[in-house]
This record gives sequence, C-alpha cells and structure tokens, in this order.
Amino acid sequence: MHRLKHLICRSSHVPLRTTSLSKHAWQHARFQTQGPPEQYGLKRFSTAEATVDTGHPITMREKTLTMATLNPQVKAVEYAVRGPIVIKAGDIERGLQEGVKQPFTEVIKANIGDAHAMGQQPITFVRQVVALCCFPELMDSPAFPDDAKQRAQRILQDCGGHSLGSYSASQGVECVRRDIADYIAQRDQGVPADWNNIYLTTGASDGIMSILKLLVSGQGRSRTGVMIPIPQYPLYSAAISELEAVHINYYLDEANCWALDIEELQRAYMTAKHHCQPRVLCIINPGNPTGGILIVIYFFFPVYQDNVYSPDSQFHSFKKVLYEMGPEYFSNVELASFHSTSKGYTGECGFRGGYMEVLNMDPQVKAQLVKLLSVRLCPPVSGQAAMDVIVNPPQRHEPSYAQFTKEKRAVLDALAHKARLTEEILNSVPGMTCNPVQGAMYAFPQIFIPPRAIQEAQSLSMAPDMLYCLKLLEETGICVVPGSGFGQREGTYHFRMTILPNPEKLKVLLEKLKEFHLRFLEEYSQQEPQTNRNAQDQHSEMSKKPD
Repeated sequence: MHRLKHLICRSSHVPLRTTSLSKHAWQHARFQTQGPPEQYGLKRFSTAEATVDTGHPITMREKTLTMATLNPQVKAVEYAVRGPIVIKAGDIERGLQEGVKQPFTEVIKANIGDAHAMGQQPITFVRQVVALCCFPELMDSPAFPDDAKQRAQRILQDCGGHSLGSYSASQGVECVRRDIADYIAQRDQGVPADWNNIYLTTGASDGIMSILKLLVSGQGRSRTGVMIPIPQYPLYSAAISELEAVHINYYLDEANCWALDIEELQRAYMTAKHHCQPRVLCIINPGNPTGGILIVIYFFFPVYQDNVYSPDSQFHSFKKVLYEMGPEYFSNVELASFHSTSKGYTGECGFRGGYMEVLNMDPQVKAQLVKLLSVRLCPPVSGQAAMDVIVNPPQRHEPSYAQFTKEKRAVLDALAHKARLTEEILNSVPGMTCNPVQGAMYAFPQIFIPPRAIQEAQSLSMAPDMLYCLKLLEETGICVVPGSGFGQREGTYHFRMTILPNPEKLKVLLEKLKEFHLRFLEEYSQQEPQTNRNAQDQHSEMSKKPD
C-alpha cells in the first residue's frame, strides 16, 4: 500500500504527503481505466491514466526541455545512415505489414552494414564461446568443443565472481586485452604491442568519442580542428558537431579509386590553420562509404581490415607503417586505432564489442583517459568476450579450426563475389559509374541527375540525391543513403549501398535499381519542364529535414 501511495503521488504531479491522506481521500482515488487493474500492468501507474481527486485543478508547468532550450550541438548532429530516408522506409515497411498496397512486396534495407540483419550467418565458434560464457552450465555439454570451453573458462576466470554479468575494469577484461595485443603483434608481423595500451570499447564509436573528448579544446582560432575524409562515415562529422570541434574536409580522389592525395591533404591543412588548430587526422581504411583501399595520422579506423577483396591489395596497419619509418616516428607520433566486432567476417553488430590501441600518449593524459572511461563503468562484457574470440580464433591443432576456417572463408569469398557483381552491374547503367569495391562492404556510385530533377529538389529544399533516393524507395522499396549525407564534391551526386544482401537478393536489388535509374533519367530529361505538384505534396514532409 505504501508503494501504491507513492506511485499515485508521483503520477499526479501534486505535492502530497502520504501520511496526510485520509481514509476518505483514498476512497476517492480513481484509476481512469476499465476493468481490473491487473489487465493493464504498469500502464495503470502512468501519468496519463492515474489521477487523485484532490479537489483542486492541476496546473501544468512549462516544459524545461524544449527545442529552444535544447543543446544546440545536439541539433547540429546529423546521421544520414539512420536519417529521414530510413525513417520513411520504416513507415513503408509497417504499412506493408498492415496490408497497404505498394508496387513492391518488401523493403530492401541496403542503407546500413548490418550483416546478420541481411541474412549472414553467425560464425559458430564465436557464438559457442559467448554462449558458454553466458551460461557456464553448458561446459558439461558434449555439443561444445574443448577449445571453445577453454577460451570461455579463461575469460570467466578474469571476470568478477567468474560471471559475465559482473562489471569489468574500465579498460576491459585483462586477458582479453592481452589477447588483443598478441593479435596486433601477429597481424603486424612482429611489431611490438603492449596490452597496457589496449582499451575495450562499446563498438568502435565509443572509443572514437572518448579520444575526441580528450582532443577538443580551445576557442576561436585555437579551437581543435579534425581532418576527415570526404566522403566520410557520418559518425565522425556527428561526433565533431556534438563536441563543437571544427570540421576540416579533405577530399579523396574519386578518379583514382578514392585514393588519398597528399597535396589535397596539405591544402586542407594549410587552409584550416587560418581559422582553427588542426590536431587530428582521421583515416578510414578500407574506406566507408567508398570501399576503397588507401595508399598513404593520428586517428585510424581499421574496422574493415579483414574485408579486402582486390587481389592487388592487402591490409597494412598504420602502426606497422610507422614502425617501418623508424624510431623517430614510431616512438613519437600519437596514434589511436580502432576495431570492432561489427564488421570484418563476423558482422556481430549487436554485441557492441570493440577496442582501441593508443600509442605514445602522455602518461598524465593517459590517466585522464582512464578516468573518462571509468565514468561509463565498462563496455558490455559479452561484447568483450566476442572481441576476444575474433582476435584469438581456433588454431590449426584445435578441433574447431576446420569449421571456423571454412565459415570465415565462405563469408569473405561471398563478399568478394558480391563486390564484383555490384561494380559490374552498376557500371553497365547509363549515367552511373562505380569504382571497384576493393574492400569494406559498401559501394558509393556516382549518379547523373538531370537539371530538371535538381530544380525540383531545390524547390523542395532538399539535396538532389535525397530526391533520387526518396523516389527510389517509394517506387522500388530499395533503401539507400544519399551521398550528401557523407559529403561529396560540389556538383557531384552519389548514394551509398551495402553489398550485404545474399547474391540472389542483391541481383534483384541491382536490376531494380538499374530499371529505376533509366526511368528517372527519361522522366527528367524531357524538353518541356512541368510543375510536379504531386511530387511536391508527396515530399513536403521530407523537405522539412534536408539531408
């Protein structure tokens, strides 16, 4: 009864003392629902459903948090990958489920690199180890191989109470950090790695934000500037906006497979020095959204290091490059590298596992980093376990090696095949060009948009490639992301799509995309411009949220 009194007083927003409620007042307490309260569960305690008869009208106070009082940096954040196009796709998908008729039967979400959502099967060994960590009673089951059990036991031994449900140290579980350091040293062919420089994170994005928070400072011309590649993954521009740092764009060379141009890097740096203090260079390799392999430091994102499909390319970490440049660079250049469970061949996005390696950081600043990480307590320990399996996979002498190798190879071979298929079909479409998808899991084709379509988009206050992607979604059910959400050179238009759908569905997607593009060109290439009222009405809601 005391708990019920407390909830009613909270829900009514009336400052009552429970000790002052008389028996008569309790008899007049009413719930505005029909039937017994058990049918409504927690709903019966909601502010909309419960009131207390106090005899006085309830005055609603003004909201403390409104769009006028909202942090302006939050309003400045844009994240195209889950922006208005994706929201529209969700609405259409719900309509289909409710029987709304469309010229297609399903929404194909090619907007985000969520491998398992697109049908990729989990790697068995990863799931076995995480399952054993979550439910140790399975250790007695003969269905689980000994090497999976040994890894799970080792991870649990380092967890508080031998349970995955306990907090870890803010930097992460120690044995996982040690395994990551061993993995990096092996990947870089003997370049030393210190586990004390390894920090487990909630996906790569958590580590990126932590490092940026350390770096952003100053005012005016001394404000921190962050150099980011264009096109770029919107996480970085969103983080820079949230922290009120300065964007410094350097353009990748589309005509040369999205290569990094040193002269362009220098141009961006020298121009930015007039209005900010450039302190961070961000490099994504292989590229997202471009799928290109960079041939070139401060920030480095090798989350796609397993996703290299070009037979003429292979992954080289920037840490290894620094080492090969000699002690002057390897011992002095401050480098932060990030990796996660979400990409590569595992595609375990939902575990939110990741790590960062930080080199040459000032010891006092390092202590501040640990303090900052401790505020969020620790990353998900299940994600740390998944990360450990990725860096410590089965070895040749272990029972799971054959199956693990077969599954890994199948995933990477399928991605390589789909990368070639995507490039081939997109390049066969008039008015569309696509660079080779050398790595990662995305294509970023350039599209020709006729002047009439550009004029229509401008009249709707939206980017031309947003209009293109919106029409593509509404006519075919294919959801891709406008290139304007990633950044692009003035006068060029693109979209980003993932190559993750299974080959059969990817072929359907690409053929439907080809047919749509030809219709789009025909519709907007007619000589006599016409006012398209229907399109304006149809897209008015989207025009409120330009990409």
